[in-house]
Amino acid sequence: MNKIKNILGRKTGVALITVILIISILVAASLELNRSSRSDVSAAFNISEGLQLNYIAKSGFYAAAALLVDAKQDYETLRDDWAQTEVVSARSKNYFDHGHFLVKIDDEKGKIPVNKLVNGSVVDENIKEILLRLLKLPEFKLEDSRAEEIVDAMIDWMDDNEEITGKGAESSYYASLNPSYTAKNAQLDCIEELLMIKGITSELFSGTSEKPGLGQYLTIYGTGAISINTAPKMVLRALAPDISVEMADKMDEYRKQSGTDLSSAEWYKKVSGMGEITIKPELIEVAKSNFFLIQATGISGKMEQRINVVMQRAPFQILSWRQD
Repeated sequence: MNKIKNILGRKTGVALITVILIISILVAASLELNRSSRSDVSAAFNISEGLQLNYIAKSGFYAAAALLVDAKQDYETLRDDWAQTEVVSARSKNYFDHGHFLVKIDDEKGKIPVNKLVNGSVVDENIKEILLRLLKLPEFKLEDSRAEEIVDAMIDWMDDNEEITGKGAESSYYASLNPSYTAKNAQLDCIEELLMIKGITSELFSGTSEKPGLGQYLTIYGTGAISINTAPKMVLRALAPDISVEMADKMDEYRKQSGTDLSSAEWYKKVSGMGEITIKPELIEVAKSNFFLIQATGISGKMEQRINVVMQRAPFQILSWRQD
């Protein structure tokens, strides 16, 4: 009898353990299924939000493009509708149930046309001087020798030979890197290509919270002359050796004032303190611009999605499209 009780006791214990194990497995499976379901729901929500933000950002781009295509003036100014995108951005809050866009337009003609630095083996000294003055501005915190090295490296990257310019670099230098590559010996296809050039770091190109990014002041488009009407203030300071921060501020204020005549590039002479300053006439112009960078950001709560588009105005054409 005791034997039977012991056997039954052991069987009952095994059964109890088995039941506990089965329950544990079921609980674990249930928890994993719940976690997986929550993850799938969250992923689906994020995808939905991402798609919505994408279309909101695209709406911002097309709104900006419409402003540019609709422009009627023979030259650009920062008083034009396309330069007042904060108005369109504010109104976008009324267009969408969830979210809005922020949009910004940059005139590429207001930037330094880096592809005009070299033609074959011939260096454009005017563009070289502007680049050096820009890089030597205190905001970049570069030593003069480093600025000169970077400009020489730009020349070597784009010229059609393998002769090293000053402190520059040709294929022999790039072959020593990991991964290795060769100097292009041709013009840039996109402004981000600058990151492949000796001395141009991602920090220098994109900037930081304390320093501006070089990339925002350079362009691969344009004929060589810079629009004095739309150039960023740091580019204004690079146009001639004696243009100070204060002078650039006054130039910017003057060109934004209602009623000032900006139809001639010589308007800068009318700015207080600029009478003795001479900018080489071949460096500046006020002709109608044809290339613009549009930055459109879709925003919903804490989520954002940005697109950066370079467009040609006439005939309308999208030249590059980058989505973050």
